[in-house]
Amino acid sequence: MFEFPKKLYTDVRVENVFETNIRVTNGKMEDIKKRQYKAAFIRIYDGSKWYNTATTDVNSIQENIDRFAEHVKDVNLSTNPVVKKFEVNEGKYLNFSGEKSVFTVPMEKKIEFLKKFYPTNEYIKLWSARYVEKRVEKEFYSSKGANLKFDTQNIGFSVRFEMTNGEKRFSETYDGYGTTFSELEKENVEKMHEKLRKSTDFLKNAVEVKPGKYTVVLSQVAAGVFAHESFGHKSEADFMIGDKKMMEEWEIGKKVGSEILSIVDDGNEIGMGYTPFDDEGTKAKKTYLIKNGILSGRLHSAQTAAALYEKPTGNARAVSFEYEPIVRMTTTYIEPGDKTFEELISDIKEGIYVETVKYGTGMSTFTIAPSLAYMIRNGKLAEPVKISVVTGSVFEALYNIEGLSNDFKILSFVTGGCGKFEQYPLPVGFGGPHVRVRTLNVQ
Repeated sequence: MFEFPKKLYTDVRVENVFETNIRVTNGKMEDIKKRQYKAAFIRIYDGSKWYNTATTDVNSIQENIDRFAEHVKDVNLSTNPVVKKFEVNEGKYLNFSGEKSVFTVPMEKKIEFLKKFYPTNEYIKLWSARYVEKRVEKEFYSSKGANLKFDTQNIGFSVRFEMTNGEKRFSETYDGYGTTFSELEKENVEKMHEKLRKSTDFLKNAVEVKPGKYTVVLSQVAAGVFAHESFGHKSEADFMIGDKKMMEEWEIGKKVGSEILSIVDDGNEIGMGYTPFDDEGTKAKKTYLIKNGILSGRLHSAQTAAALYEKPTGNARAVSFEYEPIVRMTTTYIEPGDKTFEELISDIKEGIYVETVKYGTGMSTFTIAPSLAYMIRNGKLAEPVKISVVTGSVFEALYNIEGLSNDFKILSFVTGGCGKFEQYPLPVGFGGPHVRVRTLNVQ
């Protein structure tokens, strides 16, 4: 395909992108955007430094390679530890081409679909709806012999509404997702109506929570946010390079949590985090970050794998052709347990159930800001409560996980994404079962 310099490592990532955005506010069409482009990221490694460039002129790829080669000194990379880590994968892995491609669906059909989810409720004063789709077909070539073509496709919508009742205010969001338009069409409007009913009840009846320490049960989405924010980022190996204290803190084989807890990152899971090959051509792996409470792995690019004498995991990802790949999560989740939700809360005299969240943050200390939340009283869900934040030490929370349900979900949200350094929003998935934590701070 390309002529690569013989004594340097080179790779080329070509991206063919099709995307659509539709935005509606209070029934008024604000924006309709559709675009398609093809672009490339090119990089060369001389054993100590990376040289890279991005271009929207794919016909200039060879010219860019040749220009780099003129200015980069040839070296022998046959024993270079980083170059040795790069996988050589070949083949076509196109799961969303032909009739499955969102490119084949008329714009009018997408607009009519979104209209079904326009919210109607006497307490809603402001609402917005977004339809988002993106299909990316990637090609990856390297001087080691990699020759890949694969695709990803994410389609979905988000409806955000703001409700008022006198002086009371409440905001919530309903999201839908599919990897194909026909899958998205299966979204049931009644699910959104149920969210509206719950939100109305919360608006009218929610009371301020009494601050303190409670047993907290996290929904699948809250558990996924917890896994992503509080532990997934800590598992990205580039944070550990050159940090002796962090390496000691995160030594493989160390007990870091409850023995019932296992956390996984896996780019093979269909959804927003689906990444069959990363942006270095490494095949997706199922990586146990924690297995039965034991620190079992971390997320790697070829460079971090070489630095820590470990294996690449398929987690070198770039948000677009304009950026170099860095270590990022794909789909991160907590594995399920064996209890029903009812069993999980049955013996809690006074606790908190977090159903939906506004946001989450965390590294050593994590924070979850609940949206819909409820008191648990005598083993049953009780009154809705307003909570600013649920916080705790990551390590203490991992050890305090004392129950996992068997109703497992992986969640995908097309209007969000993960941020790291200047690269945002990267598509990721997350999820898990309902998770019971013995004690957390609630404010």
